[in-house]
Amino acid sequence: MTISTADRLVQLRKENGLSQEALAAKLGVSRQAISKWERAEASPDTANLIALAEIYGITLDALLDSEKEIPNAEPKTEPEAEKRMKSRSDILFIPKRQTECSAFRIRLLL
Repeated sequence: MTISTADRLVQLRKENGLSQEALAAKLGVSRQAISKWERAEASPDTANLIALAEIYGITLDALLDSEKEIPNAEPKTEPEAEKRMKSRSDILFIPKRQTECSAFRIRLLL
């Protein structure tokens, strides 16, 4: 992860009025993990990147591309964000075999 992306994560978290602890609780990770992402010492996995984009109401492109302006998105209300987080839990999984990869991609597109 680049420093500019890490800085963007800090900016988005603060703009949405979240502490590292509050964001960590929403994502189901430790506060230390959030801190490492924001210092560019580690990178969030794909599932957490998707969740971050959903929480902040932006696309993955906008989250990761430090050259682009962050679009003015209305922060999601708590019930909406919680609903989206729950609904995505049944589509995210790690395929065990190569044959499951196609089904995984199809389910993500739905």
